[in-house]
Amino acid sequence: QLQASGGGLVQAGGSLRLSCAASGRSSSAYSMGWFRQAPGKEREFVTAISRSGGSKNYADSVKGRFTISRDNARKILYLQMNILKPEDTAVYYCAASTRPWTHNADEYDYWGQGTQVTVSS
Repeated sequence: QLQASGGGLVQAGGSLRLSCAASGRSSSAYSMGWFRQAPGKEREFVTAISRSGGSKNYADSVKGRFTISRDNARKILYLQMNILKPEDTAVYYCAASTRPWTHNADEYDYWGQGTQVTVSS
């Protein structure tokens, strides 16, 4: 089970940190990712991290602004979001995959409930 939190309302240029707490099986058994879905749009890949945390991948739209990290001992996944833009407004979802880290949503097995991020201009 995945529980995302940390969303909220922030002005453009601001920062937020999302967290995703995992319960059950050791989180190090899964690669993890963040996806987002804006109103009227399809869910899109944001970033992913390997089981160990040693490999990461980012969508071009967030590269240099967002940072994914994980604490396997505490079973928590993080997404540090800096220099937020209005176009970052979306519901953000964390997800876990038994496959090697991937940008493909279809390859994720477990999903959190989502947390709303709203960036005002």
